[in-house]
Amino acid sequence: MDGIHALSPLDGRYRDKTGQLADRFSEAALIRARVEVEIRYLQHLSSNGVVRSLSAEEAALLDDVARVDDPMLAQVKALEETTRHDVKAVEYFLRERFQDTSLSDLSPYLHFGLTSEDVNNLAYRRMIAAAREAVLRPQLLRLLAALADLAETHRTQPMLARTHGQPAIPTTFGKEVALFGIRLLAQLRRLQQIDLFGKLNGAVGGYHAMVVAFPDVDWPGLARSFVESLGLRFLPYTAQINPQDDLVALFGVYRHLNTILLGLNQDMWRYISDDWLVQRMAEGQVGSSTMPQKVNPIQFENSEGNLAL
Repeated sequence: MDGIHALSPLDGRYRDKTGQLADRFSEAALIRARVEVEIRYLQHLSSNGVVRSLSAEEAALLDDVARVDDPMLAQVKALEETTRHDVKAVEYFLRERFQDTSLSDLSPYLHFGLTSEDVNNLAYRRMIAAAREAVLRPQLLRLLAALADLAETHRTQPMLARTHGQPAIPTTFGKEVALFGIRLLAQLRRLQQIDLFGKLNGAVGGYHAMVVAFPDVDWPGLARSFVESLGLRFLPYTAQINPQDDLVALFGVYRHLNTILLGLNQDMWRYISDDWLVQRMAEGQVGSSTMPQKVNPIQFENSEGNLAL
């Protein structure tokens, strides 16, 4: 019943379809990603000699600190009530976690030389990259396989084609389905070719605080190795923010994929309307509140509406 109080149907009525994405893009997921970036950055400072070395026990303790459970998330949110700053709340939370441990002397180096965007741009891209590989791409591949199977099964099934909405000449159902698979495959290939870029260069992108504190450190080199250790491409030149050209490109592919799937939904809806496809009524399903003979194509309609949203 929790979904009945959701702000959007995507996270309410259709939570069973979007739950995997909610787990990866919720505020809880964002806080965990920020914590992960802060901890890995401190470890990187240590491994590059900027701060002292870590013992094996301290390295294990840092890994443990990076695992944030629900009570810890509540602590971060409580700190944000005071700081009115979400990234600073994460930093203060980690400082508290370091208290009364051998890591307490490293507290001043948490978030060292960084602006909020250094943490955020890396955290968001880690979330987006993980969702692409673990959720969206596998779902799209399953759909592609289903379309390929449908096209092969019905490759010789004749069907009247339409142009301008009017009866035209024969085609086959398999060929019409295959067209969507071909288009989907092309965008899936584009999806894999888009690299996500991260930046780590402080306020206005000039390594200012870092260089003042440790002038002998190769900060661009350290930033590059850190960003690449997170599985991202390094963006060497920025202003304060990552310009997000990579996300524009990625979301453009997602939008293109959605457009293809919108067309698939609309065509299947029309095939049902023209009686080329017949729907099965699931047990207990009600097709209409007043017309029992109907089986509405609600799955295609819901998919169309949610893709548009």
